Amino acid sequence: MANGQLSRAEALACSDCRHACHAMLYSDTKSLLFGKIPIKHIILMQMRFDGLLGFPGGFVNPSKESLEAGLCRELQEELGVALSISEDDHLDARHAPGTASCPRLITHFYAKKLEEEQIKEVEQAAVSTARDHGQEVLGMVRVPLYTTKSGGGLSSFLSHAFIANARTQLIDTLLRLQLLGPEHLHKALRHSLKTHAQGAVDLQAAITLTKAIRDQS
Repeated sequence: MANGQLSRAEALACSDCRHACHAMLYSDTKSLLFGKIPIKHIILMQMRFDGLLGFPGGFVNPSKESLEAGLCRELQEELGVALSISEDDHLDARHAPGTASCPRLITHFYAKKLEEEQIKEVEQAAVSTARDHGQEVLGMVRVPLYTTKSGGGLSSFLSHAFIANARTQLIDTLLRLQLLGPEHLHKALRHSLKTHAQGAVDLQAAITLTKAIRDQS
């Protein structure tokens, strides 16, 4: 398939590959930020133990369980609630960039629409009953799809560090499900580049400062 994508069947035929499944949970909402900015959709991501943003999920062994069963197991551990994920929720499969620890990895991405109350239940369970909270997962976060007058919101969020291809998965899914228009997303991405550039300047200044203090000691 185009852009390195695989069909679900093609991915499962790669018996010598490891498989990782992750899911984007989302809902519609009529909530307003500060009582005036439409939020429109709630999309959940998580802050991982390594400080990177990603989606809930993990490794699955297709020889022992279906992709969906394995994903549901991972979600139960990370979110503390039982969710039903089906093949119809499968959006994407592709080879991930190889690493020394996992040179042949295929990532599977799912999107599951819930009711707003279900999303809130997930958020509450994730900090109270989830087995992995405070260990592999440091907390759930909502993706801000709005843009404030100062340019904050989505553009600032996209400038954070994401694990592997999680940022691409988020952007692709926002467009595919028409949760955000391409013009709005394009503008946010351009502003995010400026934030990245300023962030690099700030980091370099911090490196210079810490080096000077280290050399004095």
